[in-house]
Amino acid sequence: MARNIITKNLPHNPGVTGWNAILPEDSPPHILAKNVNADWLIIGGGFAGLSAARRLSQLAPDSRITVLEAGRIGNGPAGRNSGFMIDLPHVLSSEDYAGDSTEDLLQMAMNRRAIAFALDAADEYGLDSEIISQSGKVNGAATSKGVAHNLAYADHLDHLAEKYEILDAQHMKELCGSDYYNQGLYTPGTTMLHPAAYVRGLRDGLRNKVSIYENSPVLSMTKTGADWQAKTPDGAITAPQIILAVNGHAQSFGFFKRRLMHIFLYASMTRALHTEETRKLGGNPRWGITPSDPVGSTIRRISGQSGDRIIVRNQASFVSSMQVPDRVAIAKRTHHERSFAARFEHMSGIEMEHSWGGKLCLSLNDVPAFGAIEDGITAACCQNGLGTARGTLSGIVAADLVTGNLYDNHQSLERMLSYPEPKKLPIEPFATIGATLTIKYREWRAGKEV
Repeated sequence: MARNIITKNLPHNPGVTGWNAILPEDSPPHILAKNVNADWLIIGGGFAGLSAARRLSQLAPDSRITVLEAGRIGNGPAGRNSGFMIDLPHVLSSEDYAGDSTEDLLQMAMNRRAIAFALDAADEYGLDSEIISQSGKVNGAATSKGVAHNLAYADHLDHLAEKYEILDAQHMKELCGSDYYNQGLYTPGTTMLHPAAYVRGLRDGLRNKVSIYENSPVLSMTKTGADWQAKTPDGAITAPQIILAVNGHAQSFGFFKRRLMHIFLYASMTRALHTEETRKLGGNPRWGITPSDPVGSTIRRISGQSGDRIIVRNQASFVSSMQVPDRVAIAKRTHHERSFAARFEHMSGIEMEHSWGGKLCLSLNDVPAFGAIEDGITAACCQNGLGTARGTLSGIVAADLVTGNLYDNHQSLERMLSYPEPKKLPIEPFATIGATLTIKYREWRAGKEV
């Protein structure tokens, strides 16, 4: 008997992501408009899906590899990310990002495997330092409580024998041009991405080895015999093996019911600053600040061909339906403007040009949704808010798993397969009520860090 899966809803990404909007106009999409046979089908064109495609092309260079992306690559959640590819512990549910020391050592090794993979891809595809750069990041603390979080995290890094540097208020002002921060904790291993340019660069670099179709959402999947057939509005792909790399949208295919939390984070990007405004701003032309309290504001400054701009990300909402109207992302702009004004009081007349929301997926027990979930379907989902590093890693390891390559990344593969299943969430409406109250309380308690 055939197994039939109907996709319940398609992705919607609220607002216009500035990361994609400031890039040169993209080439027209390749849309699937025929029936195609493949050896491997990857559903999802984000960090996990494109990394899986690249890894498959390395392991099985003569095979037919196909990627289906529901929208345009760079416009989905990967292109709405803040672009921090972090090597160190970064547990969003904690007070200061620290986790269990033993688990953190394993996770750091996996994160660094992902970073090495991304840097190698950048070298192969000619992605420059505006797109990817191993420049490190700073945890910024604006309050005494934030400083305490940083010091607690520094103590954790001491136990892990990891390098860091404490920055005082003057160093922070020299870095970012703002006297808002009392202290910073600099760690050197983070790789900074222009996220939309990076995934578009992966797509373009892979096209001579991989068939990539955009604006081609999967509407249904049917298993007959040894093969799956994935149907899109205008065509279909038939393949014996599927890697499902859609993060929280695994639930749209009927998998991991009541086990994944869907969080939207919101961001805004300024217009390009004028030359005189950049002089007035001061600081370095490129930097990234994550908040000492995980629910605080992430702030980035970029400069280069797309202009000198600042990005502010804060505010979160739990949305079990995975559907947020565009107006919600636009409404968050007011809060981003306040956060910008608080940090850069000496700057005025700097408008936010783009505002957007981006989905991330969490599990209650901070584990991925990974591994074989159906005969011929392997999940590389639920990145727990760290889509750049964990998404890349899950794509690499999923490709290793489906090709039987058990040696190159055996420690990462063993760990990914050893995680328990994501814990079940409370039933609705209690899941939404509980998550919403938790988010609001933590944002209130973070105070000036937001």
